Amino acid sequence: MLRRQKLAFGVVLGVILIIALWGLYPASTPPIKDDRGNKVPQSIATLEKIQIGGMDQWILIRGRDTANPVLLWLHGGPGAAQIPIARHYNGILEDDFIVVHWDQRGAGKSNPRDFDEQSMAFEQFISDTHELTQYLKERFNREQIFLVGHSWGSQLGIKVVQAYPEDYHAFVGVSQTVDSARGSSIAYAWLREQFEESGNTRELQRLEELGLPPYTDHQMYVKFAQMIISAGGGLDVDVGRLAVIALRAPEYRAADYVSWLQGSTRGSGAMWEETREFNMFRDVPQIMVPIYFFSGVLDYNTPFKLVKEYYAYLDAPYGKQLVRFEESAHAPFMAEAEKFNQELVKVKEEIIGNAKQNE
Repeated sequence: MLRRQKLAFGVVLGVILIIALWGLYPASTPPIKDDRGNKVPQSIATLEKIQIGGMDQWILIRGRDTANPVLLWLHGGPGAAQIPIARHYNGILEDDFIVVHWDQRGAGKSNPRDFDEQSMAFEQFISDTHELTQYLKERFNREQIFLVGHSWGSQLGIKVVQAYPEDYHAFVGVSQTVDSARGSSIAYAWLREQFEESGNTRELQRLEELGLPPYTDHQMYVKFAQMIISAGGGLDVDVGRLAVIALRAPEYRAADYVSWLQGSTRGSGAMWEETREFNMFRDVPQIMVPIYFFSGVLDYNTPFKLVKEYYAYLDAPYGKQLVRFEESAHAPFMAEAEKFNQELVKVKEEIIGNAKQNE
């Protein structure tokens, strides 16, 4: 028994020492290399802290060729930062874009201990995105950039391109949020149907105890969203697998994962009143940039049915397109990463190709 206790103590001590040493190693992102292992001379790979909206915020910039167009990716949540998982699923995009992942305020590396949750307001996020866009345009000498937004990032992104269309080649809304209230109602009906057909009386009772949406209390919505995930209408990848992928990322250190978890857990709670009233039919009837919707048909977090309806409704003089992901729910960039990456490159080729024809 004593020997086992000593062995267990030694293992725990070893893990603690590894974590401690790992925490001392500075976060960084590896250079982009060619087939011979040499750094590609025209590439960029940098992890940076810059001032955005009066606070330090972190961006990851990676691209094989700095002559390529810039793509700014707005992550979901709020709080679901993608820097530690981005390269695993979508790293190949670095061949065609200068890809910029940004830990937004309150998320990941941009979620310090003294972070003020009251600064999480829709207009502040729009201002932050506009400021970062201007920084990227100036840094890379571009008149326009591409904008991609996932889930919460799609809410933010579509409002940004509505306000500043001149800054963007195109907008890609991934798992686009359309109408928060109606989306919850559609998901509720789907959940009820799933539980009734499977005979899962326990989950059906839990759903009925929550009551019909909309949910004015954020914690009630969190429980509802967790039920959607459990039923297969939300996250496409197991959380445990995501954790393993994220823990391998050199861009994050031990303290960053704590901040990442805290930001993800907070979610939209700090701005629940604003996000739950979101309605694009009412507020965004027209968009003056080319717009694409990448949507999983199995998605009931941001229901595909609503995305289709809004796509038909939206006035988009510069063009619109709906790309279906048949095997995806809420995260097609992970569930069908190869197709997602190919479709995003098609967007670039179409937009840049049209621009050259019009010169």
